[in-house]
Parts: sequence; C-alpha cells; structure tokens
Amino acid sequence: MANQMDQAGEHVDSLHWLALDGKVCVVTGAAGGIGSAIAHVLGDAGARVALLDRDEERCQALAKTLNANGIEVVAFACDIGDIDSVRGAVAAVESAYSAADVLVNNAGLLRPGGIEEIGLEAWNAMLRVNLTGYMLCSQQFGRGMLKRRTGAIVHVASVAAHHPQTYSGAYSPGKAGVAMLSKQLAAEWGPRGIRSNTVCPGMIRTPLSAAFYEHGDIEQRRSAMTASRRIGEPQDIADVVAFLASARAAYVNGAEIVVDGGLESMLMDLVPRPGFEAAQPAAHQSGNEGRPS
Repeated sequence: MANQMDQAGEHVDSLHWLALDGKVCVVTGAAGGIGSAIAHVLGDAGARVALLDRDEERCQALAKTLNANGIEVVAFACDIGDIDSVRGAVAAVESAYSAADVLVNNAGLLRPGGIEEIGLEAWNAMLRVNLTGYMLCSQQFGRGMLKRRTGAIVHVASVAAHHPQTYSGAYSPGKAGVAMLSKQLAAEWGPRGIRSNTVCPGMIRTPLSAAFYEHGDIEQRRSAMTASRRIGEPQDIADVVAFLASARAAYVNGAEIVVDGGLESMLMDLVPRPGFEAAQPAAHQSGNEGRPS
C-alpha cells in the first residue's frame, strides 16, 4: 500500500501509487485519442471517471469499453464553449458521483487558415473551444474544489503554445492563452488549495493525425525531428496528466511540462552548420537524413 502526501501535506494511504482511488476525475474531449488514453490511465489508477464530449455516441461507447475493464465511469454530452452545457455537466457529474476532485481540460479544435484570410467566425469558433471552454470548465468545476479547498486541474495545451503553428488560425494563440490561464489559476487558487498545471504535447499519433503517417516518409521525417526519434502516443501524454492530477505532484503548481520527445531541443539541428556535420556520430547523421533542408 502506497504512502504519500496529499495536497494539504497530510500522509494518505492508497491502493495505487498515484493515490487517485475513488477520486472524481472529469475529462473533457474524452472521446478523442488523447482523451480516451487519459480516461484509461485515471480509471486504471482507481479513479471514478466522468467523460465529457460533444460526440455523445463516441463518449458512451468509450464508457462501455472502460466499464468492461472494471473502471467506474459515466459519460455525458457537453459543449465546453457553452456555459449552460458546462453547468449541466457539473450537475450531472455531481449527481452521479460528487464534486470533481480533478478536472482535465483536454478538448480541442484545429482548423486550417492563415491570419490574412481567417474570418472572425472561424477565429472565435476555435477560441471558444480551445481557450474559453477551458476557462468555463475550470470556473464551474472549480467551484466545488474551492469550497473544499482541494483539487487539481490539468490543461492539455501544445508545443504550439511556444512556437507559432502557421496557417492554423487561432490554434497557437489559443494554446498560448491556455498556458497563461493555467498560471493565473495557480496564482489565484493555489492559496486556496487548488493546483493548476499544463501539459504541452508535441507530435502525437491520434486518430485525427494517423492519416499523416500514411504518406510516404512522413513518419521517418517527423521522427527524425525529435531527440527520441519516434512519434509520441496518447499514452505518453496520459501518464504525465495522471501524475499531475495525483498526490505525487502535490508541490507542482503553475508548471508547464513539455512532452514532445525532445522536439523543442532539436531546433539548432535544423540550422545548417557547415563543418559540424562531420563531428556527429553516424547514428545521429542517419537520423538527420529525413529532415527538411
């Protein structure tokens, strides 16, 4: 039986090292690749999981799968950009379980479009989900946490929060906003017992991105741009999210954890440096072969 500190600094006993047994964990965008992986990891750790997604059919299908694996789970349709829908989800979760102990803001929207031609409707539609929705869920689910003076919020942003992802409309500005929202929540609510942290995924293979890797040498080229030389999987993100949600991260607040296989660390390797290539080990050079010039 694991023994660790809870957020108030008290020792707690748990059947699982993450000490999430019986905790009510809400996951938005749960029907997606990363969301479903997060739900699996939290459920395997003993949490009671509430799945929220606009796609109710896929959300309910995931709930059945998790339930068949012995995970206690409920699922509800929710449009996180709509305050009434979020309030309804809070009421449904509290009726099924109790107030949320953990909120994972994971839902996201990506649409192509350059800044020059993007319309206000398309811009606002992305921010409505990718930023405003995170605020609304934090605010509404956070009320119960603030009342009990304990809770954890984990926001799934992106490395695009640090580097502009061109021709993707409001995606990068929205993710950068999520990172700052998390820090502001940590600063305002930390003294009241709430932790807020951000995970920034790099290139992750999900059902939405899987088609990319069916084109020629795209997987090889993308993998070569990471220090780990591979594309990330949803499990890579889910494990870090679960840690931040847990008592193991009791003194982590306002942090950003980049989970990108070292993508951000490879920037200087994309810059031509005549004379330095010869100093690289053969394995490193072979990893560069797929990189764009």
